[in-house]
Amino acid sequence: MDFDTPVNRLGTQSSKWDLMEPAFGVPSEDGIAMWIADMDFKAPDFLQASVQDLLNTANYGYFCGMESFHEAVGWWMNTRHGWKTDPSWTFITYGLGHGIAMTLQAFTDPGDHVATFTPVYHEFQAKIEKTGRVNTQLPLVIDENGLYRMDFDAYDALMTGKERILLISSPHNPAGRVWTQDELNALADFCIRHDLLLIADEIHHDLIFPGHKHLATAVALPQILDRMIITTAASKTFNVAGGRTGCVIIPDEGLRAKFTPFFNSFDISPNLLGVALTRAAYSPEGAAWVDQLNDYLFGNYQVFKEALDQINGAAMMPMESTYLTWVDFAGTGLSPAEVSKRVTKQAKIAPTPGKGLGKGGESFLRFNIGTQRAQVIEAAERLSQAFKDV
Repeated sequence: MDFDTPVNRLGTQSSKWDLMEPAFGVPSEDGIAMWIADMDFKAPDFLQASVQDLLNTANYGYFCGMESFHEAVGWWMNTRHGWKTDPSWTFITYGLGHGIAMTLQAFTDPGDHVATFTPVYHEFQAKIEKTGRVNTQLPLVIDENGLYRMDFDAYDALMTGKERILLISSPHNPAGRVWTQDELNALADFCIRHDLLLIADEIHHDLIFPGHKHLATAVALPQILDRMIITTAASKTFNVAGGRTGCVIIPDEGLRAKFTPFFNSFDISPNLLGVALTRAAYSPEGAAWVDQLNDYLFGNYQVFKEALDQINGAAMMPMESTYLTWVDFAGTGLSPAEVSKRVTKQAKIAPTPGKGLGKGGESFLRFNIGTQRAQVIEAAERLSQAFKDV
């Protein structure tokens, strides 16, 4: 697998690259886009072949054969995550974000509260607000090893009694934490204690670094399957978000009975391209590609962290998964505005501002290292230069 060959995505209607200049003022001709969470690698051959099959068939009308899609999803969950799913559990949505929004609407009323562990993926807050719900933010704490931990004693005091759902990111975006069994057990107890429905966004579950193992929430916490919903997609692992195909997986019959009529009221049909891409991704070829991808991403992380650790006052959180690094610039003594200026104007890099990811993210920037190693090295060198006087 070749992850080093440069891929020029400028002018291809890539949101990550073509919106970089209007969004951040970072010039397209020599800027580095490290914000939106997709990767810059060439699409693997098995994905290209699936699209070519569509072209060869030249049938873009109504389609059937969804059994093979469900079989692929089931095979992937079982072989990669040890979770035996049933096709009747899976609802195909218009992307994972759409799936999260639908679950919020199906299981809560406007004005209800949804708890999140912050900082967290900014779309959680956006989906909560757009659906007329309220976000109860439960800040993560940083331990002596620089890793995020959950503080349930503090969270008990922050709960208002209006919360109906706990929405989590597992593995965690933006920090790349892989939650342990003990942490998940404490989370289950918290859900029971506060009578919460748990929605686990597991879209990064395939992108795990050596020495760590993602625990599928449904496997790790069988004691709360009656209050659990999983959302996921092939989009982050295989960079196929344009296919707009996600999955809401509901193991519990009672929850499915409530969700099904709500889901059916939208009369949603799967996307032909997204189905084909997901089916091709969730395959032995896809599994082999992901194994090599993870090794490559881990190498990118090591290179980037080694350089960032040399910047006085910058603290890059140790990563266990994903391709999204989380860097705290509070120790530089610079204001967030000054940090942003140095990164975007001097280094000409566009990262994701941490303030949009909730409480605790104000002094952070999120850098996407899902790109060629040479570009990661270039970005690290630019940042080192931009902060050399700190």
